[in-house]
Amino acid sequence: MWTKFSVSMLMSWRSLPPCLAIGKRASSVYAGALDFVPASSSVDRSSLEQLQMFVTQASRLFVITGAGLSTESGIPDYRSEGVGLYARTDRRPMQHSEFLRSAKARQRYWARNYVGWPQFSSHLPNSAHYALKDWEEKGKVHWLVTQNVDALHSKAGQQRLTELHGCSHRVMCLGCGQLTAREELQKCFAALNPGWEASAGAVAPDGDVLLEDEQVRHFRVPPCQSCGGILKPQVTFFGDTVDRRTVQFVHDRLAECDAVLVAGSSLQVYSGYRFLLAASERRIPVAILNIGTTRADHLAELKVSARCGEVLPTLNTS
Repeated sequence: MWTKFSVSMLMSWRSLPPCLAIGKRASSVYAGALDFVPASSSVDRSSLEQLQMFVTQASRLFVITGAGLSTESGIPDYRSEGVGLYARTDRRPMQHSEFLRSAKARQRYWARNYVGWPQFSSHLPNSAHYALKDWEEKGKVHWLVTQNVDALHSKAGQQRLTELHGCSHRVMCLGCGQLTAREELQKCFAALNPGWEASAGAVAPDGDVLLEDEQVRHFRVPPCQSCGGILKPQVTFFGDTVDRRTVQFVHDRLAECDAVLVAGSSLQVYSGYRFLLAASERRIPVAILNIGTTRADHLAELKVSARCGEVLPTLNTS
């Protein structure tokens, strides 16, 4: 029987399985972890001093993070120049409409996800995640919104958190809405597919690996145990939209803040970019820490191009 757990759609730290809602610090960078971080020069003293002043002056900071924060934990992103998934392969992420209409697409997705899950779920927070968690404890961060689905903020112990695009550590039924832990589904996959094997290559940003159609042809996918419905990771696939209640909740938190910091996001996806537009309309100052250009560079009063794990832990929030 799968383990069921209650969930708040917005305060995701409460809905993770207990083994994930932890704050125990682990090594932040391991061998090979920076393979997916695009090249950048070390941050100059002037930029660091300006960012320090920006953080110091903020009393209720709104932080929005993206895939660039997790690349230092060894999770690739899609868009980084030279090292992102789009630059290295011709693979594209699962589309929401394809997942809904095609049982074969769902079979392929879950088979790839099953193979990639042990590696993807084992990634640990890095120094940037822990720095932001420390800022929250000191009262600097009023709210953090992440576009990532890897649960690394929750693993680091962040509590004032909205996972804008959901979390891959949860699975939902499209029929009855029941939520289960992804780890429990892994056990069910193993029981349904004894002897089925496929070797894992590089894991994609969403946790799956590349497998050929012939490899997944006999892979069995279970239905929801409560209603027989279709199971889907509780994440927003490409082509889907974020729940309106979540969007409004985040807008409400933004309205309570006096500064916005973007960390590790190009903001190419509108679901995150909209909050920068709202900040601009409210005349809330914005600073961006990201390697490479972003969609919101023109809205920021300060832009620093450097690794989040290199910069955030050095900033003083006392």
